[in-house]
Amino acid sequence: MDYSIEKFLWALLGLFIVLNWGFLMASLMRRIGARLAGRIGVPIYQPWIDMIKLISLRTYLSHGVMYYIGPVFRLVGGVGMFLFMPVLVGSEIWSNYSFSGDLILLLYFQSFGMLGMALGASESGSPHASIGISRGLSQFAAVEVPMTLAVIAIAIQHHTFSFSEILDAQQGGIMNWTIFTNPLAAIAGMLAMLGAMSHSPFNLVKAPNEIPIGPPTEYHASFLSVLRTNSAIIHVVEAALFMNLFFGGADTWYMYIIKTFFVYFISVFVGMVFPRFKIEDSVRWFLKWPTAIGIIAVLVAAYWK
Repeated sequence: MDYSIEKFLWALLGLFIVLNWGFLMASLMRRIGARLAGRIGVPIYQPWIDMIKLISLRTYLSHGVMYYIGPVFRLVGGVGMFLFMPVLVGSEIWSNYSFSGDLILLLYFQSFGMLGMALGASESGSPHASIGISRGLSQFAAVEVPMTLAVIAIAIQHHTFSFSEILDAQQGGIMNWTIFTNPLAAIAGMLAMLGAMSHSPFNLVKAPNEIPIGPPTEYHASFLSVLRTNSAIIHVVEAALFMNLFFGGADTWYMYIIKTFFVYFISVFVGMVFPRFKIEDSVRWFLKWPTAIGIIAVLVAAYWK
């Protein structure tokens, strides 16, 4: 079999595993939250039932081309992050399409979905769309500042923007993980992760259970199924991003699942403990403590010998 075709098939298999793990992890987190609230929660298989139902539905509404391309942009962002990020350390077949400098590309893919949804919302016909766009992009820009500083600090530390080389540098023991070798960058990155995951206290853009508008109601049928698919993929992939940057990556699928679960659980746990921020408070918070820690991390990495 041609190598490029084989590589593509392995990548599709990995994407299938990540998608189903994302569905399972989402239902597990919903059950954990329900238990803490004294409820039973949804069945474990609920995300798959929702997907089958949504895919089977059709809509005849029309809001413009970009409105329907928005979910596609969103999905491309999550799938793109997976395809250009090495899955397992030291595995050729699970290295995907990673290359030298791929860490910069991953940061672009992280913002790709948000920008696509902003363009889609602009054609939704909703008078509240401009409010949602300004809220979402304002918070996302604030999140990107400490995240980028953390990445720069790690790149300076390892003298590379290659994800594979950064992962290789963290092998050989737990003390080689970035969280121990560059704790300031890890703290700045993990604080930024709370906003990237969009759980409370940084989920005012969607404000679930309080605002009866937004993507879950503006989008419907198969368009909503695309958003749900991306949600399952992006949560796993973003957890893997931070796992690879700060916690040494994973050399088996078993460790991949365990580590991504606990990285994702950090954001869910914070969301269960802290109340929701206003957008202005959220932006101020990200540009204050995480950004300050990120700047210090860059300075330490640049001048500490």
